[in-house]
Amino acid sequence: MADTVADSAQAPAAVRHAEETMGTVFSLDVRGGEPAAVRAALDEVVAGLHRVDEVFSTYREDSQVSRLQRGELTVGECDPEVAEVLELAAEAERLSDGWFSTSYQGRLDPTGIVKGWAVERAARRLAEVPGVCGVNINGGGDVQLLGTPGSQRPWRVGVSDPLRPGGLAAVISAAGTDELSVATSGTAERGAHIVDPRTGRSAVTDLVAVTVVGPRLTWADCWATAAFAMGSREGLAWLESLPDVEALLITAGDEVRCTGGLAARLG
Repeated sequence: MADTVADSAQAPAAVRHAEETMGTVFSLDVRGGEPAAVRAALDEVVAGLHRVDEVFSTYREDSQVSRLQRGELTVGECDPEVAEVLELAAEAERLSDGWFSTSYQGRLDPTGIVKGWAVERAARRLAEVPGVCGVNINGGGDVQLLGTPGSQRPWRVGVSDPLRPGGLAAVISAAGTDELSVATSGTAERGAHIVDPRTGRSAVTDLVAVTVVGPRLTWADCWATAAFAMGSREGLAWLESLPDVEALLITAGDEVRCTGGLAARLG
């Protein structure tokens, strides 16, 4: 649901890579740093993304999450990342008053948080490479930005218009911040896949898309999903209450609703 917009003039050396895993494509863009060191870190990060898929996939019968669901493993017997993600998910459920959940049809399903967490973790690892000034990872439309792509040049992310294929609903700028994420939940590309935790069925609301902007993709991804399930009125009010969070909500009637501070992030 989001595309990175970049101006290549006078940019530091860029190392880019695209990798297919978790049922989507991850686009990685690293600016600055010694190319060999960046590529070594990219190899490590890509292997880590595949490992996340192996551990957390609900489609793999042999994944640790699937085995945990069947009672074949305890959380303590899983990789430490499983406990980390489940603790984060529990916090997201608490902060959203249950609108975000890792339960789907009575089964454990942490996929609503895993991709955002994995992208954010990968971006922070790449930012540790000496000399790197900017990192941009787009995981299936959810984006984590760190640093800048060049001097006086912020990262910019185009948010797809769910009602006008090929068009943009907004362009988000990371100017003035060293970390920004953009996450979108909606029905335009994947249909009615978002579940209302209170009914266990597909969330039926007046929304077609919710885009959340905040420092960390782990949370932005969760908040976009929760707000979509709430609907535009309750979702917007809740998002307004969250610190360091801005959002853009689009209804099926082509009405655009925004949090009060979003205008400062447009550009």
